[in-house]
Amino acid sequence: MERVLAWNTYDEAKKQEVFAFSEDYKRFISVCKTERECVAETIRMAEAKGYRNLDTLVASNTPLKPGDKVYANNMGKTIALFVIGSEPLEAGMKILGAHVDSPRLDIKQNPLYEDHDLALLDTHYYGGVKKYQWVTLPLALHGVVVLKDGTKVEVVIGEKEEDPVVGVSDLLIHLSADQLKKSGSEVVEGEDLNILVGSMPLDKEGSDQVKAMVLDILRKEYGFAEEDFLSAELEAVPAGKARDYGIDRSMIMGYGHDDRVCAYTSLMAMLEVETCDKTCVCLLVDKEEVGSIGATGMQSKFFENSVAEVMNLCGNYSELGVRRALKNSKMLSSDVSAAYDPNYASVNEMKNTAFFGKGIVFNKYTGSRGKGGCNDANAEFIAELRQIMEKEGVVFQTAELGKVDQGGGGTIAYILAQYNMEVIDCGVAVQNMHAPWEVVSKADVYETKQGYVAFLKHA
Repeated sequence: MERVLAWNTYDEAKKQEVFAFSEDYKRFISVCKTERECVAETIRMAEAKGYRNLDTLVASNTPLKPGDKVYANNMGKTIALFVIGSEPLEAGMKILGAHVDSPRLDIKQNPLYEDHDLALLDTHYYGGVKKYQWVTLPLALHGVVVLKDGTKVEVVIGEKEEDPVVGVSDLLIHLSADQLKKSGSEVVEGEDLNILVGSMPLDKEGSDQVKAMVLDILRKEYGFAEEDFLSAELEAVPAGKARDYGIDRSMIMGYGHDDRVCAYTSLMAMLEVETCDKTCVCLLVDKEEVGSIGATGMQSKFFENSVAEVMNLCGNYSELGVRRALKNSKMLSSDVSAAYDPNYASVNEMKNTAFFGKGIVFNKYTGSRGKGGCNDANAEFIAELRQIMEKEGVVFQTAELGKVDQGGGGTIAYILAQYNMEVIDCGVAVQNMHAPWEVVSKADVYETKQGYVAFLKHA
């Protein structure tokens, strides 16, 4: 079954709308390079649209009514937005769920050291990465340092034009005979992803004076000392803004398309909702790239607890009611899919592959090999979604994640499905997935947002 190319359906006005939407998205991922930054920007955008903090409403026991907009912030790394529907919460919710964490290099707790007059930071890579892709790149440092007195210092080094950047070195080709004999997973070892941050001494006398210079700058510029690395969350990410990709400017190259392209489109769809029958939800979570674990991952009780709090403020809380609300819900697990790449065509089964420009991608299942670890969506739910997309004129396609035995992947879908709700994976097709710089089609970004709007409107 051949799917339509979205570009062929656009007139000039629609094409300009697609490009304008892409400009806003480029700005979002250029400034939101950590999960904390994504949540902070989401709160700013949501409050501008009239959303209120659920914690504040709970503290004042403020009742909620249809049309009210609230958000629940979980430790600054996960957020859930709700628009209260006219139907009881027990009737179920319409949920868009994406993740805002991306592969990166995390700075260790005791990272700074000096080696022969060079100062470096130890890192621990986060998520599934090809380690060799992270060398000889300009990197920026993003994150927070929390001092012993609780003061939180926000750090961004390497994004302004006048900022310095840092990076991981690679072995010169002239001396790499042994290195090149190694397999791709061993060409660069995890413990060798050390970031060079300085080479100039603070004083002429004494040991570790290059390290001392780095610490002196951090103290003066950011107000923290070496010991404060113990309570810091610093991430090394590719430095620089998202940019148009391709001579025709039809694509976007940026860091963190997986999965911020789906987080952004979900958020923008949600911010269009003013009234609804069933309560609408946009859920943006952390830790998907490492198994959705921890207090800010999808496997925590944050979302379930937030639903309970919302139901209580709606005046009809019960434990059974919460269970029914979750069971009766429908969800789009908004996550990216693998886009066809002519350079690596052999990993695809062509009839079931996602292509640039053919719209939002529905993955009935992901998982690996024998569907291990997947959520396998029900045919009835897919039929409903087909009808919704066609009714709203949304360009869509279906796909699997490569050939059966090539590998695979996972999303948060299976976790929400444990509540017995209808869930399917769907989102934007991406080239270079999990690389420092990923690529998406502008048409797909736009159609995905339109698809999410259609789901919230009709599901």
